[in-house]
Amino acid sequence: MELRQVVSALLKWWWLILASVVVAGISAYFGSRSTPRTYLAHTTLMVGQVLQNPNPNQSEFYTGQVLAQSYADLARREPVLRATLQALGLKWDWEALRGMVTSRVIVGTQLLEISVLDGDPERARVLADEVAQQLILQSPAATDPQKDAERQFILSQIDELKANIKKSQDEVRQLDDVIAKANSARQIQDARSRQAALQTQISSWQATYAQLLTNLQQGSTNFLSVVEPAQTPYQPIGSRTTYNVLLAMAIGLALSGGAAFLLEYLDDSLKTADDVRYALGLKVLGSIAKIQDDEYTDKLVVAKYPRSPLAEAYRVLRTNLQYSAGHPLRTLIVTSSSPLEGKSVTASNLAVALAQSGQRVILVDADMRRPTQQDIFELANDVGLSNFLECGEMRLSEVLQTVPGSDLNVVTSGPSPDNPSELLGSKRMGDLVESLQQDADVAVFDSPPVMAVADAAILASRLDGVLLIVDAGTTRRGAARQSKESLEAVGAHLLGVALNRLSSSRGGYYYYYSGDDRRRKRRFQSNLLARFFGRDGRSVHAPSESLDAPEEIASARDEVPAQLDYPRD
Repeated sequence: MELRQVVSALLKWWWLILASVVVAGISAYFGSRSTPRTYLAHTTLMVGQVLQNPNPNQSEFYTGQVLAQSYADLARREPVLRATLQALGLKWDWEALRGMVTSRVIVGTQLLEISVLDGDPERARVLADEVAQQLILQSPAATDPQKDAERQFILSQIDELKANIKKSQDEVRQLDDVIAKANSARQIQDARSRQAALQTQISSWQATYAQLLTNLQQGSTNFLSVVEPAQTPYQPIGSRTTYNVLLAMAIGLALSGGAAFLLEYLDDSLKTADDVRYALGLKVLGSIAKIQDDEYTDKLVVAKYPRSPLAEAYRVLRTNLQYSAGHPLRTLIVTSSSPLEGKSVTASNLAVALAQSGQRVILVDADMRRPTQQDIFELANDVGLSNFLECGEMRLSEVLQTVPGSDLNVVTSGPSPDNPSELLGSKRMGDLVESLQQDADVAVFDSPPVMAVADAAILASRLDGVLLIVDAGTTRRGAARQSKESLEAVGAHLLGVALNRLSSSRGGYYYYYSGDDRRRKRRFQSNLLARFFGRDGRSVHAPSESLDAPEEIASARDEVPAQLDYPRD
């Protein structure tokens, strides 16, 4: 999808995108505000005493991590949770507390985190600490008096050994002084013997001291201790209203934008001239805006509103048709893929535009199934094309009806026959085409849709060129392609496409004329006011007298743009 198509899709579906963003934002706001506030407290435990061990080994690390996973599961079991509720004096069901407690092992460590979610921040803190405490009490790390006594004994023995070692070392230094001052060999020998005995005793005490110290510092692997107690959480979780609203709006924007692009992708209708050229490979000979009138007689804009932008669009179509054929265009068929795409209105306005250029034009309503031209030109339809084709003795002049004030003649469809396709393919139809070429400069045929019946294909094979009408935003690519293939299969000469019923924002001619038309309308209104009323605002002519100059009023009326004169839907 090109950038132009992306922008076009966004502009087309802006209301859907805006509505989605607004609804998502409002829903997120009220949803966040209505959600009860909850608070999350965390207590962190350490499994084992590896960090207190001066010489830890890998086995202790692995064992601690395995134990941490077991304790994480045990923290949400009935014994721990029941004990927690009993310790706090809460008359809850332990399963209700289980829904509030979560536990996890921090990956790659021996740390165990216990979390409690509650609507009361202080209660969340107390519960988290108490669950951790009950987990410790149900582990081998719980307080044991015998172990405490053993620890105290080891500490006392260590202190005694330290005192003995220090005392003996001082005595050894004193004996050095005795040896230095001795007067006899016997005194020196006794002092040295005493030093040797003391050194042996000191070495024994030091070995015992080291062993006791190692036993004291060596921690237990299956041991739980609180590393970080819970703190009172003051910020509720899930209460980020602004963040939630912005996130919801972003999601709404993305989803609605995607929906807009999907709708554009699934919409295979031909909307622009580029779509027509890409899908059909045909030239767009004219772009015509939508005519707002409901009555057929008001849709003949080239005759009724010759200075309107719509009339100019038909004149542009006329000029492009004359040059696209490459040779004088004598017979032309106007058709469409499906019904109600505006082929009959286009054929009638094109015929008037051709007649206004000074050519003798005959418009033939070859749609004998659903005829329209008699309503557009307000003509009788008692005798027409069907009579001419069924009666071999009837002359062309007997079915021609002249449009007053122009060089245009119309052959209406006549009474609906039982076999229109056979009549259009008959030799009598060939004679009619030859007669039209002799009596007119251009013959325009309004035929049934290509996809509805075979009439258009039969008739197109006899004529010089085919103009295919495409209803912008309605005609499907598949239908248009199939119509093109059907016409080419019978040897029809496809001159191009007229893009019909464009919105007023498309087509440069609309804007080119609209400013000038507004000025004409204001001038026309000023002329009428000046004619009916004087400068002081008083009436100077009676209404009946003001209508006695039809030529001036008719001349002024011609300057009013069509889209402003038309009654709106």
